[in-house]
Amino acid sequence: MSEAMKDAARAAVTANDDALVALSHEVWDHPELAFEETHSSTVCADVLSGAGFDVEMGVADIDTAFVATVGSGPLTIGVCAEYDALPGIGHACGHNMIAAAGVGAGLGLQMLADDLGATIKVFGTPAEEGGGGKIMMLERGVFDGVHASMMVHPAPVEIDAPAMLAGHRCDYHFSGKPAHASFAPHEGVNAADAVTIAQVAIGLLRQQLAPGEQVHGFVTNGGSATNIIPDAASAQYQVRANTLDGLLPLAERVRHCFEAGAHASGAELTMHSHTLPYSEFEHDEEMAALYKANAEALGREFIPRPSEGAASTDMANVSLLMPTIHPMLGLNCGSAVNHQPEFTNFCRTSEADETMLQGAIAMAMTTIDLATTPELRERLLAGNTTYGHRASYPWSLTPS
Repeated sequence: MSEAMKDAARAAVTANDDALVALSHEVWDHPELAFEETHSSTVCADVLSGAGFDVEMGVADIDTAFVATVGSGPLTIGVCAEYDALPGIGHACGHNMIAAAGVGAGLGLQMLADDLGATIKVFGTPAEEGGGGKIMMLERGVFDGVHASMMVHPAPVEIDAPAMLAGHRCDYHFSGKPAHASFAPHEGVNAADAVTIAQVAIGLLRQQLAPGEQVHGFVTNGGSATNIIPDAASAQYQVRANTLDGLLPLAERVRHCFEAGAHASGAELTMHSHTLPYSEFEHDEEMAALYKANAEALGREFIPRPSEGAASTDMANVSLLMPTIHPMLGLNCGSAVNHQPEFTNFCRTSEADETMLQGAIAMAMTTIDLATTPELRERLLAGNTTYGHRASYPWSLTPS
């Protein structure tokens, strides 16, 4: 029976291929940054509501987040759609493909949900690139009752369960005192010097970083004129580690580098975190194996899993609370890699369109396996499904 259902899901996605490709292109054509994805979230939600899904916009008190629901069975499966872009280079991480694939998986499962004894939820999740939309949705109860979740993500290679690093991003602002840089520099407090001292300290720190630990960032403000001692300067830096447990001490060491800049220059330091930290990823191996088998049946070819993580995602926080997968969709994009303009351009090609459709089909097929494999279905139904407002979230950067 499951094979017939998979055939039906594939046919449903294929029947909507023109609409899904158009959706991917529409999101690509209108790149929007974190929490500003008004157009992208609306066009995704409109496709689902037009197909008969019950759509709720503005969930979790986020204007650009939504949940689209179909079916009423006891097993609830969530498919996540991302649609935020990167500043300056648009959809260089292929979130237009992620959005369309998530919507496509929902359409593929729509007519099968009740027969599967399932409820299908497509989550529109904003601000993956630096706002932690999924973390906010978790905290505010949007994922309550969900037994398993999934999404796909374009990349240069196909990977069933890519390793992900825990990560956290912070703004560092220095306040000094302006003065004429030639006539009376001794009357000023140079905030830009504070940033320079912090960057030198970070450069020295990198020699002692453990494998998997990373520090990277840039200066966001360094002054306004050559003849004025800068009274304000800022930088944004991100730290990554293999786990949340390793992230806290690394973040503290980087903070000490910026505090050193303040002490040495006489400037005052204030800090602002962009979001709660992104965690490491815990892939559900049984789900990942099912997805891989379904994708291979469609002709997808996987590489061996890399041993080390290279990126971070707020989908990882979801994985700590429920069975979750996040496979990579390989694109034949040559030397182009994520977060490059060349990758942006590739995410609107005919190959990207076909890859997106196959990702949607593979997720739909995997959902059918979850619902029709008795032992797996029982395991998922037995899981804890209340996540909202948990006081025991493990991703605080506040020392205990």
